[in-house]
Amino acid sequence: MEGSSPTESSTRNKRIALSAALLIALAAGSWAWRIQNTADNNKKTDAVQVVSAPVMQADVAARLSANGTVTAVQTVEVRPQISAIIKTVHIREGQSVRKGDRLFTLDARTEDANLGMAEAQIARDRADLANAERNLERQRELFRQEYVSRAELDAAQNQVDMLRSQVAIDRASLEASRVARGFGEITAPITGRSGAIAVYPGSLVQPNGAALLVITQVDPINVSFTLPERELADVQQAMARGEVPVNARLDLPGQPELKGRLVFIDNAVDAASGTIRLKAEFPNPDNRLWPGMFVTVTLAPRTLNGALTVPVQAVQTGPEHQFVYVVGGDRKVSSLPVDVRLIQDGIAVIEGIAPDARVVVEGAHNLRPGDTVSEDRGQKTEDRQSPGTNKGGTKPGSAGKQ
Repeated sequence: MEGSSPTESSTRNKRIALSAALLIALAAGSWAWRIQNTADNNKKTDAVQVVSAPVMQADVAARLSANGTVTAVQTVEVRPQISAIIKTVHIREGQSVRKGDRLFTLDARTEDANLGMAEAQIARDRADLANAERNLERQRELFRQEYVSRAELDAAQNQVDMLRSQVAIDRASLEASRVARGFGEITAPITGRSGAIAVYPGSLVQPNGAALLVITQVDPINVSFTLPERELADVQQAMARGEVPVNARLDLPGQPELKGRLVFIDNAVDAASGTIRLKAEFPNPDNRLWPGMFVTVTLAPRTLNGALTVPVQAVQTGPEHQFVYVVGGDRKVSSLPVDVRLIQDGIAVIEGIAPDARVVVEGAHNLRPGDTVSEDRGQKTEDRQSPGTNKGGTKPGSAGKQ
């Protein structure tokens, strides 16, 4: 292979060096162009990208939320009134019963005998009374003819009065025997659901013994709950105006919200917890609620009329107070202190701001007072507060915060 001449090598080296110099120049020019373009873009995009929303004005129902316990309206322990043997049990455990339904039949032969004796006693005394009244009439006739003395007439009258009293006593005794005989049939005192049956045919029962059965009323049914004592005045005023609706929800998937009404406010505040006990009554025809269950209760005893609302994320917390960033007509933001009266369903009710002002909802962490902002067109801000939300819906588990 023939070697290259020194002239050809020198020419090739010069070409390589020239190409490298051109590449470096192109790279430097490209870098300078990019720097200039970035600077121009920064000048055009000094405004901070934010999402804003207008301050809305609406009537907001301030809801209160609490944990409640389902309780029966009334629970009755069924006990015998006489000592006797169980003859028949007419119901099953867990059966629904109506007031007046027969539950137990007792062996009431002793009461039958006592009733018979009372009836015989009153029959005898009535016969004696009739005889004494006839004798009194004869004594009166003889006294008018002066055949008997006043003392004999008075003795006959006294005998009639004594027998009349005895007949009255016999009537009371007969009625008592009938009542005692009626205790041989034990009937349901209320409409409700029966519990476990503690006796069987042949069991001896006594008035001071264990209850035969417990009946619990489950329709309607109550929910007991407590609220802070500061809410007492609003609840009392709402009850004075009329019926106060109360909603309850079971902590189970797919369960509908149940609607009831407030029926009871306790007469004293619990000094230990600073709460007041309340009860609400709910229709329960399908037995969704059962005594002992836990539910979430919500009620709205007051309404904030003409309240100013913003999305809750618009409210910022500073070292001294809460504030919002207000977007001015020149697209510059200013910090405005506000008072938060209520937070619920993602909406904050505030004071200290004008209606229809625009506040920054997203992007506030990049802002300082006086910054210029531009709206993020990818976000739709006008619909961030729906009318339904401002009306204070019943979102489960949300509580009004004062």
